[in-house]
Amino acid sequence: MAKVAFVVDEIFEDSEFQVPYDEVRKAGHEAVVVGREKGKEVTGKKGTKVTVELGSDDARADDFDAVVVPGGYSPDKVRTDAKLVDLTRQAYEHGKPVAAICHAGWVLAEADIVRGKTVTSYHSIRTDLVNAGAEWVDKEVVEDGNLITSRTPADLPAFCATLLRQLGS
Repeated sequence: MAKVAFVVDEIFEDSEFQVPYDEVRKAGHEAVVVGREKGKEVTGKKGTKVTVELGSDDARADDFDAVVVPGGYSPDKVRTDAKLVDLTRQAYEHGKPVAAICHAGWVLAEADIVRGKTVTSYHSIRTDLVNAGAEWVDKEVVEDGNLITSRTPADLPAFCATLLRQLGS
């Protein structure tokens, strides 16, 4: 059983959190909501409410087997928390799956882990990822080593399947 960090803050894209979270749990893995402040309730764009189970002060890459960063406007807030960025970078550097969908590429760019990698994202942050050194492609899911990226909620089936495969499910 793997332990997976779901890194979120306010105004996350509801389905990009909920679908992978549910799929990870259905596959028998532990899913942990990680955010800036333990106990804080954060709300998705469409009203889903989630309580942060582990704050950035206590989140350690060594405690997780993978990191998932949902999109929406949440990644713009997450990337301002150096500890959440470090969690993402360290998980990646330790060869653990790091999965980002939609605008979550902002967190990958901030963590400086896209340089020389092929990724995808929501089209509006393409330039941000290219400027961070990535090669951007328009595909439903891109897997470059332990880095998994997708574009939109429509890509969730491929995104989840790739994540679960990397988790050994």
